[in-house]
Amino acid sequence: MQWSDAIGKRHDRYAETPRIVSLVPSLTELLVDLGLAEHLVGRTGFCVHPRHVVRRLPKLGGTKGFAIEKLRALAPTHVLVNIDENRREEVAALHAFVPQVIVTHPLAVRDNLALYQLLGGIFGRDPQVEARARALAADFERESAALSAQTATLPRQKVLYLIWQQPWLSVARDTYISQMLAAAGWDSLPVESALRYPEVDLPALAGQADWLLLSSEPYPFREKHLRQLAEQLPSTRATLIDGEMVSWYGSRAIRGLAYLRRLRARLP
Repeated sequence: MQWSDAIGKRHDRYAETPRIVSLVPSLTELLVDLGLAEHLVGRTGFCVHPRHVVRRLPKLGGTKGFAIEKLRALAPTHVLVNIDENRREEVAALHAFVPQVIVTHPLAVRDNLALYQLLGGIFGRDPQVEARARALAADFERESAALSAQTATLPRQKVLYLIWQQPWLSVARDTYISQMLAAAGWDSLPVESALRYPEVDLPALAGQADWLLLSSEPYPFREKHLRQLAEQLPSTRATLIDGEMVSWYGSRAIRGLAYLRRLRARLP
């Protein structure tokens, strides 16, 4: 049996013992939750969950600008990458010495189900791996249904989700983040954008938003930023939001759906 990744490349079930490098933080966490921690041999410095596992793994730099020769020395059988998070030219260089480069690109919330199936299938030589993938899918469906039921009872709201300041950057509606927000009944601003992470006119868009959401990543917005914005935009309601729960896919998406359900319930 074969499974297709985000660029349509077909992958067989790996019959030997894998050596996996993950260059995507959320995928590192997912691999651990699939029971593949012992097969991880490298990660980025941003792969921080779960700490007790990743702290023993060699760090290869960032998701962009990773140390390719250090990665080569690890002799991986598989490297996991993402279209948004890794540079195309750096990923292309991996094909010269990595037997299997697995490309991911979840955009819709339900793309997580295909992701569980993809990795559970490729690394399912141990039946427990596929069993864990099925369990994650069941947990995802449960939390997704609970969020959908809640969303159906609430009015939709417009939100401005900020990921950076100086300049102020938000998210376009074709991003995974925006799709997660939409699942909670929050339609992100701007409505249209040629860029996936556009610079925005904060006062103008804040005036259109029911809520201003300040993410904890990649820019670490804190309480002091809420106080500053309260002075600049006194009529705008703003709150902090856990960026990992909204932008990390994989197994974190399950907790993300539950987190959004709780957050939406307390924000009228």
